[in-house]
Amino acid sequence: MKAALLIFSFALLGISESSFATDKNSHPLPAHAIAMHGSPKYAKDFKHFSYVNPSAPKGGTLNLYSFGNFDSLNPYILKGIPPSGIELTFDTLMTSAKDEPFTEYGLLAESVEVPADRSYIAFNLRKEARFHDHSPVTADDVVFSFKVLKEKGNPLYRYYYANVAKVETTSPHRVLFTFDKKADNRELPLILGQLPVFSAKSWEGKDFAATTLTPIIGSGPYKISAFEPGRYIVYERNPDYWGKDLPVNVGNYNFSKVKYDFYRDSTVALEAFKSGAFDLRIENEAKKWGTGYNFPAYEKGLVKKAEFRHHLPSGMQGFVFNTRKDIFKDRKVREALSYAFDFEWSNKHLFYDLYSRTKSFFDNSAMAATGLPSAKELKLLKPWEQQLPPEVFTSVYNPPETDGKGNVRPNLLKAFALLKEAGWEYKNGRLENAEGKPFAFEIMLDTASAGAWERITLPFVRNLKRLGIDARIRVVDVTQNQNRINSFDFDMITAVWGQSLSPGNEQRSYWGSAAADQAGSRNYSGIKNPAVDAIIEEIISAKDDKALNTAVKALDRVLLWGYYVIPQWHTKVTRIAFWDKFGMPETIPMQGVDIMNWWYDTEKAARLETRKPISKEDAS
Repeated sequence: MKAALLIFSFALLGISESSFATDKNSHPLPAHAIAMHGSPKYAKDFKHFSYVNPSAPKGGTLNLYSFGNFDSLNPYILKGIPPSGIELTFDTLMTSAKDEPFTEYGLLAESVEVPADRSYIAFNLRKEARFHDHSPVTADDVVFSFKVLKEKGNPLYRYYYANVAKVETTSPHRVLFTFDKKADNRELPLILGQLPVFSAKSWEGKDFAATTLTPIIGSGPYKISAFEPGRYIVYERNPDYWGKDLPVNVGNYNFSKVKYDFYRDSTVALEAFKSGAFDLRIENEAKKWGTGYNFPAYEKGLVKKAEFRHHLPSGMQGFVFNTRKDIFKDRKVREALSYAFDFEWSNKHLFYDLYSRTKSFFDNSAMAATGLPSAKELKLLKPWEQQLPPEVFTSVYNPPETDGKGNVRPNLLKAFALLKEAGWEYKNGRLENAEGKPFAFEIMLDTASAGAWERITLPFVRNLKRLGIDARIRVVDVTQNQNRINSFDFDMITAVWGQSLSPGNEQRSYWGSAAADQAGSRNYSGIKNPAVDAIIEEIISAKDDKALNTAVKALDRVLLWGYYVIPQWHTKVTRIAFWDKFGMPETIPMQGVDIMNWWYDTEKAARLETRKPISKEDAS
């Protein structure tokens, strides 16, 4: 499932008691927004978010790129690969502001009602809300959407909605979600605010769980106008979009069309970008950012490069051990292999020193575990002391380091000692266990990113070979890669877990025991740890920021000392190269740059065309 899909980004938030007013009978009054603490930044009568240009012109085409292929237009199920950008066709009940970490505002829902005890949430729908076929969005559609996602959607939804006891309509435009009385799930009302709404009528006689190349009727700002699997998809702004004048949408969705072309790998895509085949490229490869843009259009100023700072947790990117495999079940083995990754050398010779080593699952935030556990953390960790590594309580986690000059011998000696303790011996030029079985495994890459990742992974493989380990790179196509990840059919992969400013229910799918055997979950490592499960529930039920930070730090320590991943690196900026034909707001919100509030600048575009270099093909 692509990370770009908004429904899976889940800016998971909570609610403060002071967010909602009540009437004389203590019934909650309808509110336009939900905030975690105090009042939302924007009052009920706000005109637009402060980080957009409310006068941004409409028009033009935004040409983007993606990798691999797609074979389904339903992004909410496990089967199939959806195309990039498909979230543009769907509206949700509420939407978040990118300059607030803990607030959501009404989209399909005009207002919400939440009592002080958080035992339910009611959404009051806008009567003007319409699907693309002009039919009204009703409470029945919301109920249908919730039930079909929970029953037939991606398994993630079963985790997110697990504490909803009942959903019902109380009027044609009001839907009520009642929560499990035993649940203490402060963010659940916000999770429900992220619910995409489908037309129940359009799904009559159809199987929601099946892949489809028939566009789904949504209510979002864009509709699919053309597509060819494996080549392109075009989204066209709906001129009749019901919500175009809502304050949450003013200044957004300014392009008349958004087109994605699909490429097999990043090197081909970069060359296509240089020729003007698409407009904008988010650059995740340090080498390309450092040296890959020295071409005529960039030198003439027709292509710009910019770094946009964000203030989000880094999350975790790392080499992931599949602990379902016997070879990786021993923690000492996983720790040993972490000594074979030389980040300092890679950063110096491959990344132009553009990255920082990741030392936490919540780096770049106050939630990252630092120092030894606090008294409050120990209160959460002590009950599980017998099931946790002693280092959780006694040591500060730091990944292995080198001098950056390729001298990994001291680290490999430490790795050898750990492997020997785990029962592995170096014999006949290879590492063997007591049964004489060699230590061998595959690191799976996909064809789209293999060009970049092979040069990163090969030095790691070479160091492993010095330990007598037969590690091999396996490159598979993008679709097969995703299907194998969904079914946990791999030894080791590189994966990324993004984190919000308020972690919560999604942690169950990342690390929870129940998710370890659930196909399509993001518990790639196969973690089954009762301490992890218990701490996740503490995160979900945290009453305030202090309690949340304490629980997240405790979880961070357990995950780090479990050696489920070999942490890689992160950066605090988003690097974007783009052809100079766009306008953009001056303010970059705390959650980072948002391309959908840029706009097509006709004057810049006209100047660009007159100065654009003539390609060899055109000249001939």
